[in-house]
Amino acid sequence: MSDDHTHVQEFFSARAAHWDERFPDDGPVYAAAVSGLGLQEGDRVLDAGCGTGRALPPLRDAVGPSGVVLGADLTPAMLHAAVRAGRDRAGRLLLADVARLPLRPESLDAVFAAGLVAHLPDPEANLRELARVVRPGGILALFHPIGRAALAARQGRRITPDDLRAKGNLGPLLSTSGWHMTAYVDEDTRFLALAERRP
Repeated sequence: MSDDHTHVQEFFSARAAHWDERFPDDGPVYAAAVSGLGLQEGDRVLDAGCGTGRALPPLRDAVGPSGVVLGADLTPAMLHAAVRAGRDRAGRLLLADVARLPLRPESLDAVFAAGLVAHLPDPEANLRELARVVRPGGILALFHPIGRAALAARQGRRITPDDLRAKGNLGPLLSTSGWHMTAYVDEDTRFLALAERRP
């Protein structure tokens, strides 16, 4: 994808109002993914590319009232949909590009990113930016509520060898971006890759 974010904004702007209606059963899968991250009371976490904010309530539950939950997205319409759904009560919403986050270095304990990787214009640089804002030893969770094969079938396409989310591609990409992959699950009902921020 090019560095021009216009296509991404147009794609999601056109779908924002009915996004949650298209995927009404994803809530429990998001909650299960968040519960497996090992977040602690008081942790600071970012939902990068938060969309309509479906991960914000389980993230808030995980870090408790003393924790910090942020949701950043590039598309205003998606953030408006998050507000309409009341999910802004679970975290602070930021209109921000994950390529240039308005956050201090090492200010977070974790980043949760659902469906984000496929939309990154420069995956290595963008994942490095996520590493910049996470403390050493912190967590990155790359999540999708459906696995690669099931998603490809839904979209009427085949998985290609250059698929960024393939384990053999994603592991080295994370490594060159400041992360170390610690877990990888790709099954029909979910995709979840976990990585730890290297010192």
